[in-house]
Parts: sequence; C-alpha cells; structure tokens
Amino acid sequence: MSTKRAAPLRVAVLASGRGSNLQAVIDAIEAGQVQAQIVAVISNKKDAPALERARKHGLKDLFVDPKPFTGRPDSREAYDHALLDMLRQHEVELVLLAGYMKIVTAVLVNAYAERMMNIHPSLLPSFPGLDVQKRAIEWGCKLAGCTVHFVTEGVDEGPIILQAAVPILNGDTPESLAARILEQEHKLYPRAVQLFAEGRLHVEGRRVCIDGGTPVGVALLSPS
Repeated sequence: MSTKRAAPLRVAVLASGRGSNLQAVIDAIEAGQVQAQIVAVISNKKDAPALERARKHGLKDLFVDPKPFTGRPDSREAYDHALLDMLRQHEVELVLLAGYMKIVTAVLVNAYAERMMNIHPSLLPSFPGLDVQKRAIEWGCKLAGCTVHFVTEGVDEGPIILQAAVPILNGDTPESLAARILEQEHKLYPRAVQLFAEGRLHVEGRRVCIDGGTPVGVALLSPS
C-alpha cells in the first residue's frame, strides 16, 4: 500500500551521456507522477548533455573531473569518495545511474546499499554489459527488454526491481531494437523511483519484493 512521505524523496542522478532517462524522471516528477526531487545531477563528463538538461530545469548540475585521480592506485575508489562526499552534502536518499559510464566501486555501493538503482537495456540476467541488442539478435532471442535493478559490485548483477519486454522483430537492427527498448526504459525508471518513494521495495535474498502487489513490466508482444 502506498505511503505518503512527509517530504519528497531526495534523488541524485549520475549520468555520462545524453540523459534521456534523466529526462524521463524529470518529466514524471514535474507531472506529479513521482514523489521526488532531483537535488543534483552529477557527471564525469564536463560536456555531458545530461548536465544541460539539468540546467534547463533549474536543477543543480555538477561535474566531477576524474583527471585529478588518474594514475593513483586507488583512482576509482578515490573518485567515488569524492562523489560520496557530494551525495552526503546534498542529503541524497536515492542514487540513480542513468547512462553513467563508470563502474561504481564498493565505496558507493556500500554507502547506498539498496538505495542505488541502474537501468540496463536487456532482460537480466541475460546479456549484462555492452552491445546487448546486437547480442540478443545474434542469439535469436524472441524477446528483449530492459531491467531496473539495485546496484551491487557485480556489473548488472543486482536484485531486479522491474522489467519490461519488447519483441525482437524480423529485420530488427541493434539500433531499431534499442529505440523500442528505450521507450520502455522511459516508462519503467520513473515507476521504480515512485515505488521506492512509497517505501514499497524491500530485498529478500536476490528478490525484490514489492509491498501491496507486484506491478509487472509492460510486455509489448504484438509485432505491430
């Protein structure tokens, strides 16, 4: 059952690229569909379009330069310590990875255990990593899709929150399949954030349980 928060969920988004999933969450918040506020958009890329999206909506945009950490034996961990300090300064309750092209270390994973989400363009545990649409087509899969999951130290291995499926059509290319999957990503990520904001998610082993019923992902099974 949904619970009303005293204040909106404080969210930070880590993004490296165009930020289309960031935009989907922004739009859902502005439409009143998600009870949250984005308190910071953080990128490891100074010219990331995601930062421009943040500025257009009056959100705090932050660039954390990885160059000062390069060459250190603990470069990845040191960088994540800098991010963690920033997240704590902004009192962030939930971290969203949205096209964030760095592997997060235990520094962030442990600090935000079961409070950090990622969205991946496959039906995990199938096809973690990169080039997932190409691999799904090559394997002759009939369905592809996307997954929102909690982040753990293993790449794309965290407990699954929500999934959405799309058919793989005759003549699909990785690009055409990716475009259809992205449409579902934009629906699924805000939905997962709202479930978290309502306090309806808890993890039992590898399973994410959703209190008050389990909303399933949107399965588009028609080839039309």
